[in-house]
Amino acid sequence: MALTRRKFCQMALATGAASWLVPRASVAAPTWVDQRQVGPFICQSAFPLVQHQELLAELPPLERELQRVLAVRPLKSPIYLYLLASEEQHKAYIAERYPQIPYRRALYVRQDDQSNIFAYYDKELPVDLRHECTHALLHGDLPMVPLWLDEGLAEYFEVKKEDRARKNPHLRPLKRDLAFKGIPYISELERHEKLEEMTARDYRHSWAWVHFMLHGPRAAHAELVMYLLDIRSNTVPGSLGERLARAVPNVQAHLIQHFRNL
Repeated sequence: MALTRRKFCQMALATGAASWLVPRASVAAPTWVDQRQVGPFICQSAFPLVQHQELLAELPPLERELQRVLAVRPLKSPIYLYLLASEEQHKAYIAERYPQIPYRRALYVRQDDQSNIFAYYDKELPVDLRHECTHALLHGDLPMVPLWLDEGLAEYFEVKKEDRARKNPHLRPLKRDLAFKGIPYISELERHEKLEEMTARDYRHSWAWVHFMLHGPRAAHAELVMYLLDIRSNTVPGSLGERLARAVPNVQAHLIQHFRNL
């Protein structure tokens, strides 16, 4: 599905306008027991952060990695992290402040030009923070990002840097997809406009196309960067799938071979 100018403007407005997400006044605000700042990330936590300094230290390098790989510009304003002490506290906090939003274990909300991330103490916290911070870093620079690409990039960057090329948990099930069902072309993923429409398979295949563009042919990576630059300049970018097909002839076969070689 190519992005027309009307569709591009609608998506940009929907991405930037979270004015309908009006937070309610807090009845039982959590007690923030720790606060840290690392680079542009300001973190308030309902639990001590002394054991999580290594995780927080990963976040500024994540910003630099997006700058290096995707030409994302440095942030002009901070990203606020709100870390709750438990899943129960997190659910209550989100339900009270953002009742319109379907519950998620970690959440990125951009409101009034401020980027906010909400998560809670859990073994998956490192993955959650890297995932949501990727969203925040992208949307801090770009007026919109197509849903499938937004999620595919977040799935790619949510694992540790040393695991991104060959150790992402998506890789094994993706190889099963190759053996039995194949990987759909980007046009199928481009149809999704709401998170509720995205299945686990869609997340996996979005990650696969991102992995291919970042580790496959140079022309594919260059096309991704140019696509994001067009979005930044408010140029209607069209379909990334169609652009890739022109930049990398027989791109689907290249994608399949790319993962067979891993």
